[in-house]
Amino acid sequence: MSKEHIQIFDTTLRDGEQVPGCKLNTEQKVVIAKQLDLLGVDVIEAGFPVSSPGDFKSVEAIAKIMKHATVCGLTRAVKNDIKVAAEALRFAKKPRIHTGIGTSDSHIKFKFKSNKEDIIKRAYDAVAYAKSFVEDVEFYAEDAGRTDNEYLARVCEAAIKAGATVLNIPDTTGYCLPSEYGAKMKYLMENVKGIEKAILSCHCHNDLGLATANSIEGVINGARQIECTINGIGERAGNTALEEVVMVLKQHPYLDLETNINTQMLYGLSQLVSESMAIYTQPNKAIVGANAFAHSSGIHQDGMIKNRDTYEIINPKDVGVTDSAIVLTARSGRAALAYRAKNVGYELTKLQLDDVYANFLYFADKKKEINDNDIHQIIETSTVYREIISA
Repeated sequence: MSKEHIQIFDTTLRDGEQVPGCKLNTEQKVVIAKQLDLLGVDVIEAGFPVSSPGDFKSVEAIAKIMKHATVCGLTRAVKNDIKVAAEALRFAKKPRIHTGIGTSDSHIKFKFKSNKEDIIKRAYDAVAYAKSFVEDVEFYAEDAGRTDNEYLARVCEAAIKAGATVLNIPDTTGYCLPSEYGAKMKYLMENVKGIEKAILSCHCHNDLGLATANSIEGVINGARQIECTINGIGERAGNTALEEVVMVLKQHPYLDLETNINTQMLYGLSQLVSESMAIYTQPNKAIVGANAFAHSSGIHQDGMIKNRDTYEIINPKDVGVTDSAIVLTARSGRAALAYRAKNVGYELTKLQLDDVYANFLYFADKKKEINDNDIHQIIETSTVYREIISA
């Protein structure tokens, strides 16, 4: 059975850049965009052109150089926004305008001080105007996660009639449970007239830590695009992490969903984005965190040394990490110490290991982590050192 393609829409350079203190200049954006293109993303949302001259320049520069990915510019449902985005994208081989409006009761009442029928008209008009510049138009229904499904379906139908090729269904506040978000996608697939003319897209935020789960439920229930960022960076608690959804789909082949992502580039690109934005990636971050393939528990280390599959579901090389790490701490056991000692040149017998291990615990209680130099010192100060080096 052939797998269905899930488009990866990367918004690191737009939504990801909204993190306080993470502003990138055009040169930095271009470097990251080139790597995203090599990574295999389908769409790069390069910025919000009308927001500043710098963002316009960045979108324009990226549009000129992209070889494979569609280049997308964000707009509000405002004519000037759309016109400026079209101008910034004029050099792109595959341009996309991403326009939309809030659809939840909260947005309609408090943000726009409007009514549901007016919002539908504004959505239609925005898409139709964008369509006069480019063929590929994506419509976003902001706060769709908290929008009534019946009304959301009406908005989506209007966007399709106006020419939308992609319908973005954002869980803008990260509020939905996976079952709710999946059910919303299923409802739209079954109730929106003309849905076969457009692709449903997941855009999930991580306020409750559910962005990845919601995106996966979305594609299980019919969506065919996931909007995400490297390292999950983005507004407030962040966006769906690209590396997470890609590896979830890769590690669960029975879902029959696949991406074009070269996963061996994930760790390197994670490092590039982290360094460029000067934003720290938590050590226990899934897939790309410093500890994602590090083992310090003695029980885990013993299993890992015997067979990697006991505690790792992903080969670290698949995501660009050189190898797993056996980290020595006071929680480590004899097997881990023997393994690390062998790596630095010491073959220890069982009796020698018992003696060295006692010395190791003395050192480990004083230090958070034992490095290779410490191992030499531990062995050199053990009572069996001469016996070890004369073997």
